[in-house]
Amino acid sequence: MAKLIIKDLHVQINEKEILKGINLEVDTHEIHAIMGPNGQGKSTLLSAIMGDPKFTVTKGSITFDGKDVLAMSVDERSRVGIFLGMQYPAEIPGVNNSDFMRAAMNARLEKPISLFKFIKEMEGAIEDLGLQSEMAHRNLNEGFSGGEKKRNEIVQMKLLKPSLAMLDEIDSGLDVDALQIVANAVYELFNSQDLSLLIVSHYERFLDLIKPTHVHVLLDGKIQETGGYELIKKIDTEGYDWVYDKYGVEKPAIQTRMSLDACGAKK
Repeated sequence: MAKLIIKDLHVQINEKEILKGINLEVDTHEIHAIMGPNGQGKSTLLSAIMGDPKFTVTKGSITFDGKDVLAMSVDERSRVGIFLGMQYPAEIPGVNNSDFMRAAMNARLEKPISLFKFIKEMEGAIEDLGLQSEMAHRNLNEGFSGGEKKRNEIVQMKLLKPSLAMLDEIDSGLDVDALQIVANAVYELFNSQDLSLLIVSHYERFLDLIKPTHVHVLLDGKIQETGGYELIKKIDTEGYDWVYDKYGVEKPAIQTRMSLDACGAKK
């Protein structure tokens, strides 16, 4: 039963401290939502767990299944079962989508997956995400719409079958129909295997479909408030002002109020 444990994590980028002491535990088959205004460190947290070299860990520890994550390279973190669905998936010209997927799967298997089994699994994942079959043969994310890129991230997730899946605003840029498809695919995978989810999202609609077991508010580089699903409703109606006031955190000069339910309209 793999467990993620983060203790007193401090992270900086370009010598600017972003995370200022994160403490978090995510157990098997739990869904944790990380919420908060923009620029508070949510994406930095996920990137640091995955090993993005732009971010420097200056203090603290991350362990997963008892192993020291900070001592691992990015590919080692993937092989132990950590996955990151990116907020801005990169386009990689010249790299076929299916070739990339198969190589990623084989990197985590003792014996390479057979071509027949791979094709069957990938075709099934693409169909589940409501994508055209031709997506398998196009270059990775090249020319994909924003919504197609996000759904392709979940295709990867379904094929790799991670133990810990981190989704960084995977819901942004999705219309209502695509949002439902992505949420269904994520929740189906969650219910079919030993999987933990760590989700960054601003949208109540997506979180309502996923139903987090734990909700955390990250402000000024720290998790300031933790609760259950009711915390999402409170934030949607009251915003974050009460969290700033409760913990004595100074608000940014310009604080934009956004409803969590301000999701893209149905197209």
